[in-house]
Amino acid sequence: MDFSGQVAIVTGAGGNLGAAIARELAARGAKLVLADQSADALTRLAQTLAGAENLLLSGVDLRKQDDAQRIVSESVTRFGRVDALANTVGAFRMGRIEDDAAEHWQALMDLNAFSALLISKAVMTAMRARAYGRILHVAAGAALKGGAGMSAYSASKAALMRVCECLSEETRLSGITANCILPGTIDTPQNRAAMPDADTSAWVKPEAIAKVAAFLLSTDAASVTGAAVPVAG
Repeated sequence: MDFSGQVAIVTGAGGNLGAAIARELAARGAKLVLADQSADALTRLAQTLAGAENLLLSGVDLRKQDDAQRIVSESVTRFGRVDALANTVGAFRMGRIEDDAAEHWQALMDLNAFSALLISKAVMTAMRARAYGRILHVAAGAALKGGAGMSAYSASKAALMRVCECLSEETRLSGITANCILPGTIDTPQNRAAMPDADTSAWVKPEAIAKVAAFLLSTDAASVTGAAVPVAG
């Protein structure tokens, strides 16, 4: 999985999983376009990338088409191409249907599904121009089965899966693949703080998920498209 000479966009790069994917791709030789709302988070990440060539784009909101297009346009201006997109933007909120699920519905649909549609749309022109591309979105195990208090979140991640599946059909035989991964609970400091009594033995570290992401973003994964890959321990 050699990414030398390739250009990869990582959205949500300031988060735990986005940063882990960025580091994994950098270690394999990729040039990186790192996008996040937080400039500070991107600066901290860039300091860990051991001199990898990168472009930092802060203040972006993937719920806006102009921002999604800006990421791709600046990538092409800087590096001349886009080979891969790893979209890790998303949010989690609990809410029972009889309580506040309806209040969370639109926000989660926008952050988890609509943003994925917009960044996918934005990156397609650059990828079609070269008849090559790898697109990866982060869904969740909850996309496969609902649970108490999870209606808005599960529905939004299921919508993301459908977007990815449709994209894979629209790009089939074009040299472009579209897949998603389905993490369970990710082993992060934030999750450990939020669930101090949980059994963490099956939680998966971001670095382990990043290795799966790297495969799906690589030339080696040419025959995999439309897949939803569980990475849940």
